[in-house]
Amino acid sequence: MDEIINNLEHEKEVLQKRASEINPLLSQEKDQQMLKLYQEELSSLYKQIKDISNSIGSLKGEYAEEESESENSQETINQNVATIEIRSGTGGDEAGLFAHDLYRMYIRFAERMNWRVEELFYSDNEVGGIKTAIFSIRGLGAYRLLANEAGVHRVQRVPKTESAGRIHTSTATVAVLPELKNVNIDIKPEDVKMDFFRSGGSGGQNVNKVSTSVRLTHVPTGVVVECQEERTQGKNRAKAMTMLESKLFTSMQEQRVQKLADLRLSSIGTGERHEKIRTYNFPQSRVTDHRIKQSWHNLEAIMDGDIKSMLTTLMTTEFDKA
Repeated sequence: MDEIINNLEHEKEVLQKRASEINPLLSQEKDQQMLKLYQEELSSLYKQIKDISNSIGSLKGEYAEEESESENSQETINQNVATIEIRSGTGGDEAGLFAHDLYRMYIRFAERMNWRVEELFYSDNEVGGIKTAIFSIRGLGAYRLLANEAGVHRVQRVPKTESAGRIHTSTATVAVLPELKNVNIDIKPEDVKMDFFRSGGSGGQNVNKVSTSVRLTHVPTGVVVECQEERTQGKNRAKAMTMLESKLFTSMQEQRVQKLADLRLSSIGTGERHEKIRTYNFPQSRVTDHRIKQSWHNLEAIMDGDIKSMLTTLMTTEFDKA
């Protein structure tokens, strides 16, 4: 939490410095078009500074509350653990390659933050892309910072598999699941379909030769989770059940339902392009988050895990998260 607050305070200082540079220009600028641009930028800067100031105050209050919590806390979510699930969406092999790029982006970000990553499931395709990757990230404030990554991510670029140089559009879906505390999701055993299989991902010889990997399907909702990290069926089954509870709980929160029976569908959507939350435009080296209508440039650095500013902005900006 300290690091998140420090990051916010640093970003606030950067914005304040930029505002102090623009202010004198207002009285010096003769070009009316440039003057209008300066005024618009200054207005945007002041709004961002205000939002960040409010967030810093809120986070400091939450931090004080967390420090004073007892071991019997009734908080339902561990804010320090996030389980991320990435699946390739529309776009064939290119969607799998983009899913792998997102996987690497989050792993590199976790490394930059000195957070611990644990791979839970990994399934690749024939060209080195990802069908499904599930991993947990453990670090101070990890879930709070990463929660807004859930949704459909869209890429626009010329694929490595494209010989004619045409730009393709593909998607990948990202789900971000919390680690639950003091929550009991009433999952009926007869509603869960269990499959055991061998895995083609990493994990050693035992993972690849023995059917220890587990896939659980909650039949009424169609929610699926997979786990291959452990070397025994029993341990993978237990871990997968925990993930299933988290996924159903997250879906219930997003759909604002109190009962599991009222849950309609999985939380990550169908992967269609119109459900996108963000677009990665490689020809223009730009990332645009459509929820807050803001863009970031230097896409190469972003795909290498330099996403702290983007995540912080999302965390501190009000938008409809339903």
